Amino acid sequence: MSEKKAFPLRINEQVLQAMQRWAEDDLRSLNAQIEYVLREALRRSGRLKPREVDPVEDSE
Repeated sequence: MSEKKAFPLRINEQVLQAMQRWAEDDLRSLNAQIEYVLREALRRSGRLKPREVDPVEDSE
């Protein structure tokens, strides 16, 4: 399993609220939702290969 690192994030309140609603809709924590959205964006841009992601994390 890959190591997780803490990272402080400054984010617009409206964006944060929208992410929280989305996380609730997908039955994820806010942190897991933010990580999921970032991973998907990295994959789509070709900056993260599927094998670089832990499959357990991918099922969140």
